[in-house]
Amino acid sequence: MSPQNSLTQHVTALPLPAHAGQEVVAAGFLGRVPGLALGNGHIVLAEMGEERDIDAHPDAAILTATFDGTRLLTGGDDGRLVATDAQGVMRELAHEKGKWIDALTSRADGTLAYAAGRQVFVREPKGSVKTITMAQTVRGLAFAPKGHRLAISQYNSVDLWFPNSSAAPDPLVWKGVHIDVTFSPDGRFIVSSMQDNNLHGWRIDDRKDMRMSGYPAKTRSFAWSQDGHWLATSGADACIVWPFAAKDGPMGKPPRECGVRPARVSRVAFHPRALVVAVGYEDGWILLCRLTDAAELLVRAQKAEDSQAAITALGWDKEGKRMLFGTQDGAAGILDLPA
Repeated sequence: MSPQNSLTQHVTALPLPAHAGQEVVAAGFLGRVPGLALGNGHIVLAEMGEERDIDAHPDAAILTATFDGTRLLTGGDDGRLVATDAQGVMRELAHEKGKWIDALTSRADGTLAYAAGRQVFVREPKGSVKTITMAQTVRGLAFAPKGHRLAISQYNSVDLWFPNSSAAPDPLVWKGVHIDVTFSPDGRFIVSSMQDNNLHGWRIDDRKDMRMSGYPAKTRSFAWSQDGHWLATSGADACIVWPFAAKDGPMGKPPRECGVRPARVSRVAFHPRALVVAVGYEDGWILLCRLTDAAELLVRAQKAEDSQAAITALGWDKEGKRMLFGTQDGAAGILDLPA
């Protein structure tokens, strides 16, 4: 790419020498503080010159992590759920002894849900917990954007559960292993990634099925545009972006492709205020792709002699001025967008 199409000069590397070779599980912001969750159980609060290394899960691995705006929530193979704030203060929220916490989601009001095996727990901000046991091992969790409904993905179905109700979960049935799951921002659609390299979705009001196929690999990263009209996905040699603005969503409509490269997309993250999606690849590259005019800007390029570890985490700050990224081998950096 030409220099005018490059933002590489606005990227600052975050050296993590103590964690070389450790996968960055999640990257995001606690207010203005960049935070990284690492596979070896550590959390790094990456303020320039004031980096703090926190052993949140001693002698254990972080399997899943999410940000709720003020806290970094981490679940580990030690059965512990830990919340860490911007000051580095940790609080253990749960300990499911002998189990792994490998699915986790949260809401901005402090409500969170996590899974250990077949059990799902919903923890309210004041500490009360509701739980349910599913028929199969739980793979993914997602809160609806409005109300108090939780989507639970498992074998052969995505189940919708109201934790404050005595009613049994309502299954959306489709044969196969459902992995990750996501609601559209307007709550009209729900989409899951499948073990067989497809996506499956439903229009919630009439349970109409939607099948989105053609991926050479599993989709393990979703991102919705702020207006909810587009769903960006990983799993191909381009960022596949499905249209959801119409009543029927993507049914009968082809997706857009952006950031086509000779490497598979591993992570995607929509800008919080613009129709721009950050696209991370398995060879360590990152592009910004603008949907309005198909423009592409280079953020990170790896030469043949450099480590080409996959991008495993991408996260924007609330204003969309900074983006944090991390890789499979423990590299990380921050993009500061020019004014």
